[in-house]
Amino acid sequence: MTDIEPDETVDARGAACPGPLMDLIGQIRDAEAGDVVRLLSDSDQSLTDVPEWAEEAGNELLDIEEFDDHNAFYVEKS
Repeated sequence: MTDIEPDETVDARGAACPGPLMDLIGQIRDAEAGDVVRLLSDSDQSLTDVPEWAEEAGNELLDIEEFDDHNAFYVEKS
């Protein structure tokens, strides 16, 4: 369990890829530098898509929490 407090949460559970990543990108665009956005996704593809995108986009993936039915990704906007 992380102690990171997100500024925004995007609940993309139930969405097929690339939906969760697109939802995250949209929220990050609207965020201020330093804001943390939490993405909730039950798509296994997000486990590769989100880290790859964060690195390419220059944002920081702070943590990934893995739960039984979904994952939570914490991304800080650079």
